[in-house]
Amino acid sequence: MASPPPEREVDVCVIGSGIGGLSAAGLSARYGLHTEVFESHYHPGGVAHSFQVDGYKFDAGPSLWASMNQSSTNPLRQVLDALGEDVEWLQYDGWGMHVPEGYFYFKVGPDDFTNTLRKYGGEEDVAAWAALRAQMKPLLGAATSIPPLVLRGDAAAGITLAPYLVTALLRAGLGVQALQGPFTDVAVPTVRPGSFLYRWLDYMAFALSGLPADATQAAPVIYTLAELHTPNALLDYPRGGSGAVADALVRGLEKYGGKLHLRSHVAEILIEDGRAVGIKLKSGAVIRARRAVISNTSIWDLLKLVPNTGDKEGFPEAFVEASQATPDTASFNHLHLGIDAAGLEELKLNIHYTVINTWDEPIDAPLNMVIVSIPTVLDPGLAPPGKHAVHAYMAGNEPYSLWEGLQRGSKEYEELKEQRTQVLWNALERIIPDIRARAEVTLPASPLTHEMFNRRHRGSYGPGWRAGEGTFPGCTTPIKDLLRCGDSTLPGLGVPAVAASGMHAANTLVPVWQHLKFVKEMQSKGFIVDRFKDSL
Repeated sequence: MASPPPEREVDVCVIGSGIGGLSAAGLSARYGLHTEVFESHYHPGGVAHSFQVDGYKFDAGPSLWASMNQSSTNPLRQVLDALGEDVEWLQYDGWGMHVPEGYFYFKVGPDDFTNTLRKYGGEEDVAAWAALRAQMKPLLGAATSIPPLVLRGDAAAGITLAPYLVTALLRAGLGVQALQGPFTDVAVPTVRPGSFLYRWLDYMAFALSGLPADATQAAPVIYTLAELHTPNALLDYPRGGSGAVADALVRGLEKYGGKLHLRSHVAEILIEDGRAVGIKLKSGAVIRARRAVISNTSIWDLLKLVPNTGDKEGFPEAFVEASQATPDTASFNHLHLGIDAAGLEELKLNIHYTVINTWDEPIDAPLNMVIVSIPTVLDPGLAPPGKHAVHAYMAGNEPYSLWEGLQRGSKEYEELKEQRTQVLWNALERIIPDIRARAEVTLPASPLTHEMFNRRHRGSYGPGWRAGEGTFPGCTTPIKDLLRCGDSTLPGLGVPAVAASGMHAANTLVPVWQHLKFVKEMQSKGFIVDRFKDSL
């Protein structure tokens, strides 16, 4: 019988290489802690990884990036600045919108959207938009007052946050409390429910958080609106796809002595005397953590790594019950295509589109909203010459219950997958009418695919916490030195929120004086820049 692998020690073990985990690991290593990341998949990046098939490079995850081409308040931008790493950012000025009223091109910046509102919503919406911008402006100033880099999860947070909280209060007064509530509390009654503007804002909130506007926290919506409507605004796309961003974070980790282990599935978090002391891999290897274990898993999957059975120490029962009761958002259907691009030049394709089929159903209703990305419009290197890589998906609106219990590869599974992807094909045909005939690589994916490859609980987009109903758990847990990051910690499910969660966890590992020194260094280098406080 083979002997078990020998134990070894590091300072910090990070479970999972999503954007949150890599952000936490890179900053932890920058603080001087020997940090290693353990990832089940054979690609880093979590939901934001890239993969290749037949010469096409596809993004598995996020398709919209902003505020990345220069220093800004975007948390991921600040992590990359701190690590001294970057990618080449390609820029564009908007995306196509197919809505029940017709088609329009949403161009970022302060002016064009007013013309769209006038066409589809009339003067009522134009006036409401102007009033809402004025109402949001002091709240934006407050929202951008607190750099993500000052966040930490212990009692010392008051020390790092205090100067910025004062600024926030001076900018917004007691109205700063509105940032924590649902965005509709800010928008209504300035914006009439049922109006075109209201529906647009509902769409923006859902695209940002996986929840409609009445459940999405106001702060990230206001910040995003400022990003999109600031003068000279542009959007970004990483050359090489989203995997290039993960690779940049890995380079930063390794620059400071850290290491990433792929195909290294964590089976258990080791707890001794109420403290997280390391991890055990599926292979049997044990890696002990002198300082902490950081989990980049979801709130539900974390419970599976800390057994509460027999004589093993685990989470308090109340924590387990609360975690298990966490509502989840719905899942995804994906369609990745490699297509022949001959003759498509005359269509003048955009890199992104959104298709909304009806306003008669909620924005998050199944099969209602489809997002389309054609990144080869900007980065032809993602496909063979003369081809396009296409990604269409239903984000956060596909019920997992439809798929639960099915066996991947079975006749029933394949039939359901064929049925549910028709909405994706239909949306694509509004952009490229003959796309079915052009497809040379066809890769449909279901919630079960999302669950398996991305290790997502029930294939979920993430937790469905509604703004104003309870508080977000943050990076700490009831077990000492067991921290968490990713979409189960701070408001929001997108890249900025998970990058901020990684900062949150890494800063908590070090004494407050070291954290303050880091913040001062970042300020002196011009890496903490508030570009949007006056945008609205």
